[in-house]
Order: sequence, then C-alpha cells, then structure tokens
Amino acid sequence: MIRNDKKILSLQNQNLKPVMYIYTSSGKLINQFQWDKGRIINIGWTNTEHLICVLEYGGVRVYDIHGEFVQFSLGQDAKDCGVIDCQIWEGGLVALTANFKLVAVTDWEEPRPNVIADKALSQAPHCWTIIPPQFTLSRHLEILLGVNNTILVADATSVQDQLLQQGPFSRMSVSPNGKFLALFTADGRLWVVSSDFQKNLAEFSTNSDTAPLQMTWCGTDSVVLHWEDTILMVGPFGDWIKYSYEGVVHLVPEFDGVRIISNDRCEFLQRVPTVTEEVFKIGSTAPGAILYDAFDHFERGSPRADENIRNIKTELTEAVDTCIEAAAHEVHPQRQRSLLKVGIYLNLPLMSIKAASFGKSFLESYNADKYVNMCQTIRVLNAVRHYEVGIPLTYTQYVRLTADVLINRLVNRNHHLLALRMCEYLKINRDRVLIHWACAKIKRSLEDEDTLCRIIVDKLGGDSAGMSYTEIAKAAYEAGQTKLATKLLDYEPQPANQVPLLMSMKEDELALTKAIESGDTDLVYLVMLHMKRQLPTAEFFRIINGKPLACSLLESYCKQQDSQLLRDFYYQDDRRVESANVAIIEGYGLNVGIQRAVLIGSEFLGGSSCLCVNAFMQDLAGRTAKLKVALKLYSDDKERAFETKATDDQIKLLQLQAVLERETAHAFTDLSISETIFKLLLLGHANRAAKVKSDFKVPDKRFWWLKVKALIQSHNWEALEKFAKSNQKFGFVGIVDTLIRAGALSQAQKYVEMMVRAGGQQEKEAQPYLELLTRSGTGGTPSRSASISSQGAAA
Repeated sequence: MIRNDKKILSLQNQNLKPVMYIYTSSGKLINQFQWDKGRIINIGWTNTEHLICVLEYGGVRVYDIHGEFVQFSLGQDAKDCGVIDCQIWEGGLVALTANFKLVAVTDWEEPRPNVIADKALSQAPHCWTIIPPQFTLSRHLEILLGVNNTILVADATSVQDQLLQQGPFSRMSVSPNGKFLALFTADGRLWVVSSDFQKNLAEFSTNSDTAPLQMTWCGTDSVVLHWEDTILMVGPFGDWIKYSYEGVVHLVPEFDGVRIISNDRCEFLQRVPTVTEEVFKIGSTAPGAILYDAFDHFERGSPRADENIRNIKTELTEAVDTCIEAAAHEVHPQRQRSLLKVGIYLNLPLMSIKAASFGKSFLESYNADKYVNMCQTIRVLNAVRHYEVGIPLTYTQYVRLTADVLINRLVNRNHHLLALRMCEYLKINRDRVLIHWACAKIKRSLEDEDTLCRIIVDKLGGDSAGMSYTEIAKAAYEAGQTKLATKLLDYEPQPANQVPLLMSMKEDELALTKAIESGDTDLVYLVMLHMKRQLPTAEFFRIINGKPLACSLLESYCKQQDSQLLRDFYYQDDRRVESANVAIIEGYGLNVGIQRAVLIGSEFLGGSSCLCVNAFMQDLAGRTAKLKVALKLYSDDKERAFETKATDDQIKLLQLQAVLERETAHAFTDLSISETIFKLLLLGHANRAAKVKSDFKVPDKRFWWLKVKALIQSHNWEALEKFAKSNQKFGFVGIVDTLIRAGALSQAQKYVEMMVRAGGQQEKEAQPYLELLTRSGTGGTPSRSASISSQGAAA
C-alpha cells in the first residue's frame, strides 16, 4: 500500500516522502520502506508473493515482503516515452507506453520485454485487459483493447477486430478461468460474453450513466461493480445484491470470490458453496440436510433422528461426504464443529459425535480417509487464518495452492514454528523450513559465530540428519561470516555441494582436501583447474604438494594437456628424472616426421623446398635441444647411467641422420641404428654403414645380418656370395632361410650345397633345407610356414 500521489492529501505533520507499507490480510504490518524511486503506475503480486512495481520511466522493481528487490527495464520505448498504464497477472505484465506500444513480460525468472502487435493502437484505448497464456487456446498471451465501438484482440504477431457495435466500453474484466468477459458499456449496461466472443451470455442494466470505479469477477459466475459508497454484485441470471460502504474500497479478485479492502477491514465476498447451500438452505431435502437434521434430533433425544437416517439410508454415503465438504468451506470453528468431529487445534474442547461422524457411524463400510484428511485440512486452515498469521485462505484456494506452497509462504513470512509443525502434521519434508530458519537466524542474530554454529547444528541435527548445509553456509558467507560458513560446511554430506561453495569463498586448499576425501576424481580436477586459473603457479604447487592423489591427477592431466605446467611442477619439486622424461616426450612431440615427409616429397616432385628445409631443420634442432636438456638432467643422477648413455647416442644419431638426409635426399629421421645401417646398405653406401657400425659399436653379428638382408633385398647375388664366403664364421643357415623367405630358391640351393660340401655340423643343418627344396621342386615354391619350420629344425 502506498499513497496516491495524484490526489491532494492533508499532511498533518506527516513525512513528505511516500512510504510503501506491506501488511497481512489481518492488518499486521510486515514491512515498510521509504519510496523515492519515481511515480508508480501499477502494483501487483506474483504466485511467489513478490511485489511488482511498474514505474513511469519504464523500470520494474520486484520486491519480496522483506523489502529486498531486483529490477529490470521494459525496453527503450518505455524508457523514452514512459508508461501510462499497466496490467499485471501472476505470471507477467503488459505495459502501455505513451506512444501506444504494448510491452509484455511473460516470465519473472528471465524477464525479457517484447513488443506485442507493434501497430495495434493509434490512440489510447477506452479500457483494456489481458487473458493469461494458460487460459487461451493458442497458449499465448492475448490482449483485449476497447477501441471506438469494438474490441481488438492482439497477440504477439497479429491484431483481430471483433467487429462489435455495442461500444464504446468503459470497463472490461476477464473471469479467473479466462472463459468469460464482462464489459460495461457507455449506456450503463453490463454485458457478459464468452472470451472468444462466440456466445452472448447475459445483459444487465445498472441504470448508471457513470462508469464504475472498478469492475471485477467474483469467482467465475458473478460480476462485482464498485461505485463510491456502493458495491453491486450481479449473478448469472440477472439476480443482484447491493452492498453499501462508506467511501471508496478496493476490490481484489480471487479464484473463488473477491476480497474487499476498506479503511478498517478486509472482507471476502463469494457465492455460497453448493454443498453449504444443500445442507443449510431452508426447506432443503438434500441428503446432507436430512443428515444434519437427524443429528439435531439426535442431540435433542428425538426419535425422528432414526426416521431421518432410514429415509436416506441408500444415500447416506453421499450425505456424509456433503457434510465433510461443507465443513471445509466454513470459516467459523463453531460451524465446523457442528459438521465434523474436530476441536483439537485452538485448544477447543473435544466434542462428541458430530454430523458427519454421526452419519458415518451408521455405515458398515466407509473409507474414513476423506474424513481424516478433511479434519487435517481444516486444522491447517484454521491455523493460518489466525490474525497473527493473517493468511485467510478458503478451502478452494488451499486446494489450488497446495500445502507445499502454503508452507513456503509461511516460511517466507518467518512463521517457522508453525511451518515446522505443519510439516510434521502433514508428513511433509521439513528440511526447507529448517534451512530457511537457519538463514534468517544468521541474518538477525547477534551471537558470536561459534555459538551461532552450535545453535544451528543442534537444531538441524548435525551431520547425522543428512540435511544440506550449503544454502545456510552461503547465507553466512554473504553476511560476512566466513568462519561460520566454513564450520557449517563441515556438516555438508554432499561433497559436490560443499566443494563449489568453498571455492567461491576462496577456501581453495580446504576445497581440495574435501574433494580428495570424497574420492571423486572429477571433483578434484574441478578444484585443481580452478586453482590453476586463479592462483600464482608457486602457490598452486604449494597447495598440491603433500597430496599424493592431487599430484597424480595433475601429472595425468598435464601429460595430455599442459606439458609446460608438468615441467614446472617437476622443476619446483626437484624431480630431475621426471623432468628429463618430459623433455624427451616434448622433443618427440615435434612434427619432425611430417616435415621430413614434406621435404622428401617436394624433392621428389622437383619443387622448391627452401621453406620445407627450414621448417624441418628448426624442428630437428628443437628435438635435439630437448634431448640435450634431458641428457643434462639424467647425468645429474648417478643411478641413471643407462638413460644418460642412451640419450647421448640418440642425439648423435639424430645429428647423423640429419646429415644423411641432406646428402642422400632420403628419409632417415626416427629410424633406429639398425634401420639406419640397413637403409645405407640398401642404398649402396657400405662405407657409411661401416662407419655407423663403428661409431655406435654395433655387434659384428648384427651388422652381418643387416648386410645379408640388404644384399638379398637388392638381389645383389654376386656381392652376397662374396660376403658369405668371407664371413663363414656366421654360417649359411641365416642366409638360406632369408633367401627362402624372399622366394630365391635357386640361390638358396647354392648355399645349401655349400653347407653339404662343408660336411660336419653344417651338413646336418642342411638336411631339412634339402628336403624342403626337394619338395618345392615338385610342389612349387615353399610357403612361409614351411620355411619357418625348417629354420626351427636347423636350430
């Protein structure tokens, strides 16, 4: 509630600045705050009890009942031209700007203003209203605009003229279910049509030349019109009731009635529920009325009670259900007690058998669940209707709202004890109530952090209750109580909730410890990557050291993603061998092989290869440099003599291969020593091959074998024979076997004969080959498997 700044008011020593007041329906002040944000065009409430204030300059403020707010803008048109009118419903709003543009917001969570039917209006409408999306056939917001004698229906993309002639209309209102539309014409008639304008439902003459100050629906079957000092309620068949009030009141439409707010009270006007009418209507012969009458006779000791029960014996179940439902629609405990066996809450004396209970006792098999549930519902409704709480819900509103939403509203108003008892009574999870209580306790409490932590943990049951403390710890952190937040997070059972909040609180080391304790590697990675981004490298490594799992995961990550970080990690920990391994991996990660292929390919095609040579040499130099770094690191450790020698040989080999590639224009890089010698022999560079053998101390046996394979592959039979005779100490078995594998059977036959002529052991070794060659003479070339078996026999 806020003062209307359009009307003259005697201040009488009051503050010039307007004040926003928020009250309960019973008139109890919840909150007040000074308003200095500009002129308000309209205010309204959302489903979650947030106050929407639409301002003239195009801004919107969304307040909770405690005065905290968020704000957003309705767009540039609203900002430049201003807002002249606004319609608010539970799920959004539509604003009318001074240049007659309609701007809609249909989601409070992510408010995005959208212009509706850009050219729908060229002048201000006489009146207008909206149909929320959930009540339209298209499931899109529809806006009804009273223009001239007709009504325009606008949605996001189009405008449709309904071609009416009954206008102009000065007031219009849509029913709570969106099915009906009430219109007030210039000649004082109330006209009710369906919202799609297909049916004319009712007309009523008010005999008033003045438009009502307010017109709204009372439920879905009657319309309430308000003039100064008068409220007129018009029913569906032309029936009407007139109420007199002093001055102006405010009408608030509800789903099942209308709330009338005057200067001194808040009243609720609704049509009498059907079940209540059946029971209490004078002369009613409905089963519920007869049962209630039978109960009255029973209490007075009249025998007519038995007669009435017999008359409705077949309809007794229906009568009991009617009385149960009628009790739910009553708001006075005394009337409720006359319909139900109840009276536990509000310290009322327990009554004896009452109407529904009385009827139920005559039924042999009646499911009492409905009776018990209704007793619970009535007890809840009576509790929240108490003036200290101030939530006067009807039964219909409660069913539509649900118990969960009602509990949320109680919690939001800080009625934590009532909400907690209601959860226990209705067997609803109470965690949210306790969490909200703890957050509110932190914001208001003056105790020190240790005491406050103990109070909260004792109330919530500690870590044995399995309740989440994340939201509470977050509230403590936002309140500037970091120590309290950290202590509360020790009781959080879910590390996935605990760790991210610790990171946002900059408690990185504690977050890492908790993540490691959880055993969730993904969570550990999350913390480490966060620290890597936020902390200096030295500080990051300081926290990681001493935590084996974290170190292991960091190494695994860096080997695939960040070798520089891995090298820095090993360096600060003085792990020389691991640093040398990283240098080797980095060296062999260079694209030397690719550059070499490009180089050789360009040479083969005869193209210019200057750029390729440069790139190749740079990468090769980079690899060599990395290997030299590794060599130095290995040499610092006396136990790594083998790695030192191998790295040194590899550096020499790379340098040799670079020279060979330049001189021969053939690829040598990434070949082993044996492969390098073999390729040199194959290319005919025997002297070079011999020098490599000497430089790298290749055994004579291996060199002999490589040369044999090279001579056979190049089909240089003369050189092979000469080499074999000059190196008879290695025998002929290897030569024969290789020749057979190569399919050179005639050449193999020659060396087998040499073995036979040599006699002794060589003659014995030649026998399997003789048999194989004899068979191949009639059966063709021996297979690979046959040659392998012959080699085994020779061995």
